[in-house]
Amino acid sequence: MSAVFAEHDGRFVPSGHARGPWDAGSQHGGGPAALIARAVERLEATGPMLLSRLAVEYLGAVPLSPLGVRAEIARPGRRLQLAEITVSAEGRDVCRARAVRLRRETVRVPDEAIPGPRITAPDGLTPESMPEFHHDETDSFTATAMELRFADGSFAATGPATAWFRLRIPLVEGEVPTPAQRAVAAADFGNGIGAELPFATHLFVNTDLSVHLSREPVGEWIGVEAVTEHGPEGTALASSVLHDVHGPIGRAAQSLYVAAR
Repeated sequence: MSAVFAEHDGRFVPSGHARGPWDAGSQHGGGPAALIARAVERLEATGPMLLSRLAVEYLGAVPLSPLGVRAEIARPGRRLQLAEITVSAEGRDVCRARAVRLRRETVRVPDEAIPGPRITAPDGLTPESMPEFHHDETDSFTATAMELRFADGSFAATGPATAWFRLRIPLVEGEVPTPAQRAVAAADFGNGIGAELPFATHLFVNTDLSVHLSREPVGEWIGVEAVTEHGPEGTALASSVLHDVHGPIGRAAQSLYVAAR
């Protein structure tokens, strides 16, 4: 299948392109998070709205199985909406999320208040592949669903890094991914590119994902400028500044469970 998911009878059937980096039978968090963004965008609104905040809780590993996505408006409004979303698989809830949408209308602000580009653009950068250490499968969200180009750092070295991400294939078969879906899918890579520990020796799995957007992204590429801060007892926080080619668009954060392999 040339998409991450195919919609069938109201459920989203994952392809191998949804597979995650930690377990061959589980999904990467970016796919379900982007499906949540899609569900929020399809809720009713009285006018154009920005997905301003999305907070996703992963209730465990998301299996490589069909997903049900339920979304509802918890607080309606013309200027502010609050939505609640649940993702289920194999008879149980696997993700819960809350989202904030803000009205979009023209408001004059000084040019200097809108930040411009500050990281190297993706054009001309070399494509790379994220290493996979747990399986021999060829399809995965990191290897075949996403194109990745480092602007700073690499997988060969630990520490803060900046990389550009672009969905190679549709999120849902027959659809063009929206800017918000692209941003949320890329935001879940902060702990991977900004790792302070080697993939081969440690797990650093995010248990949640929060994304704040200041504006709607432009174009296919999303830049992730990531850093990880570790505590002494197997916990960490990955923080990212999100970009498009015109400049910063928001921030993302992930709580991490850390352990030796």
